[in-house]
Amino acid sequence: MQHVFHKGEKDGPILLLLHGTGGNEKDLIPLVNMIAPGASYLGVRGNVLENGMPRFFRRLAEGIFDEEDLVFRTEELSDFIDDMSQQYDFDRKNVVAVGYSNGANIAASLMYHFEDALNGAILFHAMVPMRGIQLPNLENTPVFIGAGKRDPLIPANETKELVEALRNASSIVTEHWGEGGHELTREEVEKAREWFEQNFQ
Repeated sequence: MQHVFHKGEKDGPILLLLHGTGGNEKDLIPLVNMIAPGASYLGVRGNVLENGMPRFFRRLAEGIFDEEDLVFRTEELSDFIDDMSQQYDFDRKNVVAVGYSNGANIAASLMYHFEDALNGAILFHAMVPMRGIQLPNLENTPVFIGAGKRDPLIPANETKELVEALRNASSIVTEHWGEGGHELTREEVEKAREWFEQNFQ
């Protein structure tokens, strides 16, 4: 997978940067200095193209995921992180995802499918990745979810269902509901920084 890795000057979690539809491996790098200055990061580009726009998995329509592809791509990303931890010599057990939209959905899918895939996650504008599956024990995986009250792409009930599913799997979930839509706001990034400092510093 196309990617960029940067070794930071600070010890602590490796930030796994997962872009939204049409983004790339460098899209979320500016968030590193806002959330965890000096942290190491691994930015990844999704392997799927939709009308020329990179994504992390296919969808059948707006809001309707290709679940077979989602499972395959989730496993592919998990294996990729394993490989990168060896190549770049970072602690595989200390990876915190920072995902936006489609990237947040694949990060959520990692937690839905693997107990130890992530040490924590910041999910900006995420949806429920899959239904009808048993989540692993996520008591050691805190999650921050940023959502927009007027998000035209993600109904509030969708976000609340995701929060409930993660909490039922014993994750400690922190929610932030902004007044905006699907765009990423400075306010929710600052709230994510506060969450990160409380959980990982």
